[in-house]
Order: sequence, then structure tokens, then C-alpha cells
Amino acid sequence: MNPIAQSLNQIIEKGNPYLMEMLSDVGKNLFFPKGILSQSAEAKEKAHKLNATIGIATEKGRTMIFPSVMDSICGIRPAASLTYAPSFGIPALRKIWLDSLFIKNPSLSGKSVSLPVVTCGITHAISMFADVWLDPNDVVVLPDMMWGNYNMILNVRRGAVIRHYPMFSENGGFNLEAFEKTIRTEAKKRDKISVLLNFPNNPTGYTVTVEEGERIVEILTSIADEGTNVIAVMDDAYFGLFYEDQTLKESLFANLCDRHPRLLAIKLDGATKESFVWGLRVGFITYGCVIDGDEKGVYDALERKTAGGIRGAISNASHLCQTIVLKSMQDDNYMAEKEEKFEILKNRAIRVKEVLSDSRFTDAWDVYPFNSGYFMCIRLKSVNAEALRVHLLEKYGVGLISIGEKDLRVAFSCLEENDIPELFNIVLRGVEDLKG
Repeated sequence: MNPIAQSLNQIIEKGNPYLMEMLSDVGKNLFFPKGILSQSAEAKEKAHKLNATIGIATEKGRTMIFPSVMDSICGIRPAASLTYAPSFGIPALRKIWLDSLFIKNPSLSGKSVSLPVVTCGITHAISMFADVWLDPNDVVVLPDMMWGNYNMILNVRRGAVIRHYPMFSENGGFNLEAFEKTIRTEAKKRDKISVLLNFPNNPTGYTVTVEEGERIVEILTSIADEGTNVIAVMDDAYFGLFYEDQTLKESLFANLCDRHPRLLAIKLDGATKESFVWGLRVGFITYGCVIDGDEKGVYDALERKTAGGIRGAISNASHLCQTIVLKSMQDDNYMAEKEEKFEILKNRAIRVKEVLSDSRFTDAWDVYPFNSGYFMCIRLKSVNAEALRVHLLEKYGVGLISIGEKDLRVAFSCLEENDIPELFNIVLRGVEDLKG
């Protein structure tokens, strides 16, 4: 094992020995190298005459550019757009994102968490979580209604075992009983379990209520208290898009990050949906846990292992994209812009509920609970979902996503409010076509 990795492990072991038990074999061996990068950083500070360390091209003391490239980048200097960013992410962006977490999650007040590490989107953040914390055959608990790419990242690429529980109970809320039963069953079999919580959920558009969130925290804390190491991973990709009063409007990360020494909370989020910049691929990983003594040192070690994983995979996320997100968050109009787009999406969600309250649809499908995010789902009663999807596409030019045999996902995020009634009328027509 590299001596740097050994040193980081010693820091983590001293602050919380259970974290060492949770780390994957890859995670234990990860470190952030002191080679070229650290030497270049030292040279940047001290090489006042000539600096021949960094692997970029310069010209007359400035970053070498194509004018045809810079013509497409308005107001951002080459040094803030074309050069390499740190594997940890731009420091100013990491700081402003951390500050925003405390604003958006008041329950974090007074608590200690890591500085977010920048990833190339939230999908990459999930992959980095898997590399650092999952070994083959480790279990990850997920609802049956889940984003399909989890399987590719966690099971296919890392060899983890996914255990499902039914997401909804018969009364239409989050299935706390099934959630607890599945976790307790898995906790009896192994020393470590991971639980991935995705709210607002893709594909259903459901976020737990305040009461359901409190119960989830209680369940995970009790499992940790009984001797199982618990990694609670929050995929907060759609964070902030909460449309109903009773919905929990904070990340569960805020109430899990300081609950128990055996409980590690990991927050995966990003500008993707929060700033409506899907293609910029700017995500974050933030850690929260109980640490004895040097909190800053332990978090720094976790950040270095994570950045080492990023360095060994993609080197760093785009400097240009990070700078664009940073400039947007620093803009005086940023919060007003977010509120404007939030209201548009909220009104679309309300309109979907209004349309689907019509009894004409009752015989064709049931509506899964939804209160947030981009999506909602219907469960078909009499026709196959994939057959209906293809029929709607070919006959009516309407595109939806089929999930399993009976479920259809509707992304109201990309529907104009006035188009929502027509969409569901066409879906009903398609059901009647197939039945006929």
C-alpha cells in the first residue's frame, strides 16, 4: 500500500475506526498523489523565473488558445476555462456550494461536514461513491421504483448486490415497513450495508413527508446502534423541487450526518437540475459522520481519497463548466432565477394532478404518489406498458418511458402546461386502442 494511503487511513482510523471498516479495498488504497501535481503547485508559488512543470501550453506568459474557441466563451478568461481544474474542484466553487448546503438545509446548522468534492455530474458522483465504499457482493438497498442506471453503476461495474423493497405502501405513502424489514434482514447477514435514498425520486417524483423522513432516520440510526455499519447515500439530483407543504424540504443528509459513529452520510448532488445545466456535468460529493477529535483532518483524508479516485479516472471535471456554475451562483439574480423556474415546474405538477383527478382515467390506470421533481408514474390496469409506449409513439407521435410490464413514466418537466391535458387524453386513447 502506498505510504500516503497508509497515512490517510491512520487519520481516518483515529477519528472513526468504523469508517475504515466501511471503505472498500479500493477506497483503502486510494490517495491523492504528491507527484507532478504537488510539484507543479510548489513551482507555481516559487518558480519566479521559469516554470516548466505543468502540462499545458503557454504563449507569451498566457494560456495558449485558438481564437475560434475563445470566440464562443464570453467573459471567461482562458486561465479559468481552458486549463486543468484541481481534481478536488475549483476551491471557490467548493466553498460556495458548501455554504449553499447550510442555507438549503437549516438542520445542518452547527454540524460539521466535509468540503464538497467536485465530480463530472451526479452519475460520476455515484460511481465515485461505489469505487470508494463498495466491494463486490456488498449490498445496496434500493426501492423497486429506481433509476435504471443504478444497476449499471453499482451491480454491473462494481459487483454490488441490489436488494429491493416496495417503495409505496397500500395507503399511498412511503413503505416504511418494507424499508425497515429489508434493511434489518440484510443487517443480520453482514457487517456493512449501504442504503441509497433518492428524493425527489426518479421515476416516481415522490419525496417523503417530514414524518416519513424522521422515521427513516430513526431506522438507520437504530441499525447502526445495533452494530451494523450503515452507509446512507443521498442522491439529491432533483433537490429543491418540492411542491407540497407536507413534503420534506431538506436532504436527509442533514439529519443523518451526526447521528451515530457507525453511520456515514454521503450527499450526492449538483448543479445539473438545481441550476438547469444538465450538460455542464458539475456534481458534488459531501461527507458527514461522527468523528472523535480532528474532524478537519478526517474529512480532509476522505476528500483526498475521493479526489484520488477522480484523478485516477478522469483527472478532473471541466474547468469551464465549473467556472460557469460558480459565476452563476455568485450572480445577484441567481436565487430569483431559481424561483422563477421552480414556479413553472410546480404549476406543471399541479396541472398534472388536476387533469388526472378526472374519473375518466380510473379504469385505465392508477396514479403513483408524486409531489416533487421532474416525473410522475401511472400503473396501467389492462395493457402492457411497453406495447402501449410503442403504440403511442408510432400512431400518435407521443413519447413516454415504459418501466416493467405495467408502469409508464411521464416527464412533466418537458411539457408545457397547456399540453398536459392532451397528453393524458392521448394515453387514454392508446389504452382503448389496445383493449379494442
